[in-house]
Amino acid sequence: MLKNCFLLGSLLLVQYVMYCQVIQSNLQDTTRWKVVNRTVHSIDENGKKGIVFNEVPDDGLMILKGVDFSNGTIECDIKGSSKMQQSFVGIAFHAQDLTHYEAIYFRPFNFNSDDAARRSHAVQYISSPDYGWEKLRNEFPGKYENKLKTPPNADDWFHAKIIVEGKTISVFVNGESQPSMQIERLNSNNNGGFALWVGNNSAGSFANLKIDKKE
Repeated sequence: MLKNCFLLGSLLLVQYVMYCQVIQSNLQDTTRWKVVNRTVHSIDENGKKGIVFNEVPDDGLMILKGVDFSNGTIECDIKGSSKMQQSFVGIAFHAQDLTHYEAIYFRPFNFNSDDAARRSHAVQYISSPDYGWEKLRNEFPGKYENKLKTPPNADDWFHAKIIVEGKTISVFVNGESQPSMQIERLNSNNNGGFALWVGNNSAGSFANLKIDKKE
């Protein structure tokens, strides 16, 4: 009996290893990444070794080469800023090309606003190009964006955890026990490329990326 249990446990472990892959990519290794509409440079800030995007018009991407992401958990330290309408920072995934992807991003300038409406726009889901933030806000108010349960200072680093499970995406910040946002995806593409993402006129810093893929 004990032997059978051991064999079953071993088989389950092998199956788990086969279907799970943890990726901790060096953000400063330029050979692993393709940068689109930005330049990036390395930083070592408060023990966080990562990169920072420059600030120019339109969206920018830093694409992780050779990675196809479907389901799993994405964790990353991110820093935006308190610049009004100039700090949109997040993660893109299920990318088919440079315009067709899903993303979760943050607006740090709204994190601790005195305006409750602005606080409710702290974290956002989009499915580009069909469902941008403006269309979602107009047609599904309050459904694909939300406030943070534990908002950090707008100019500080924060830890984002994004869990993609089939049609459901859950977003946690700074070790929250409950998600700040949980939504049902609007895209039928269930896999694709992975990238760090910044929005129009936005800089942004990223460090300590970890992707736990589940197939």
